[in-house]
Amino acid sequence: MNWRNAALVLCFSVLCKPVTAQVIDNTLSFKNINRNSYFRFNYENDVFQAIDEYYTQGVHLEVVKLALKKNPINKLLVHPDFSTIKYGLGIEHNGYTPASISDDTIRYGDRPFGAALELKSFQIAIDPINKQRFSSILTLGVLGPAAGAREMQIAIHKWLNNITPHGWQFQLHNDIILNYEVNYEKQLLSKGKWLSIDADAMARAGTLSDKAQVGATLMLGYFDSPFSDIVTGKNNFRIYAYQHSEVAVIAYDATLQGGMFNHTSPYTIFAKDVKRVTYRNRLGIVGTYKRITMEYFQSFITREFETGKPHAWGGIQFACAI
Repeated sequence: MNWRNAALVLCFSVLCKPVTAQVIDNTLSFKNINRNSYFRFNYENDVFQAIDEYYTQGVHLEVVKLALKKNPINKLLVHPDFSTIKYGLGIEHNGYTPASISDDTIRYGDRPFGAALELKSFQIAIDPINKQRFSSILTLGVLGPAAGAREMQIAIHKWLNNITPHGWQFQLHNDIILNYEVNYEKQLLSKGKWLSIDADAMARAGTLSDKAQVGATLMLGYFDSPFSDIVTGKNNFRIYAYQHSEVAVIAYDATLQGGMFNHTSPYTIFAKDVKRVTYRNRLGIVGTYKRITMEYFQSFITREFETGKPHAWGGIQFACAI
């Protein structure tokens, strides 16, 4: 897959999976939208790095609305008694492949084929006085062929007249996804609308991913503080760049090790070969005008398993206040 096909891949992905697509952190401060009602589309792909391997594609659709306060799942989501709380639902689809998709045999020592389809219910609580944020996320879904990544990738490659992907018959087998995650962020330094530095911590447990991480975010430009009250009726232009770095400690990763309950997958990464500490960095630029927000970003992560290698991907975001 090359650069001239990037736009076609994106369009096809949207058309063939309009409600499906780790990795996509839409509750953190650098992804903030200072509205209490909005729709967001997030697309990630390593085609932005002119490669096709590992975390190869992620698609995320979400809606945040005050009406979702009535969602009964909210009773399972913990949050502090902050003055501002956002309520949201999202659906996400992630696909993973080894370094080559041309082999009809298992590539031992490489990343297994895999996919995850997830439905997320989340809350974001903001304390503008003490400049802190807290989010909680409950994820339900399926890992494996039921997520439909094989059919998606084969269809995309056929449509673009690219090589037919081989090896999906060896993908991780079906299993359930049930995960719970909490995030906390605290602003450390700010200079009006021009500069913000904050620290964050996350803990996640469940059948898909068990890990904890700490990180920091630098935002530089002209923006509404992600630790402020909701902005309503503002049409001002905003633009900023951000960098987010994080260090994670991993206890379990089903996209490498297979499902927690179904142990019949033809190939997985042994637990002893999973890298227990990873570093990830993300750089992005965001622009907002009236109700529209656009973003472009690049992400990098160190090796996730012993025989793997560092990986990078890029992505775009479109959001609209509703």
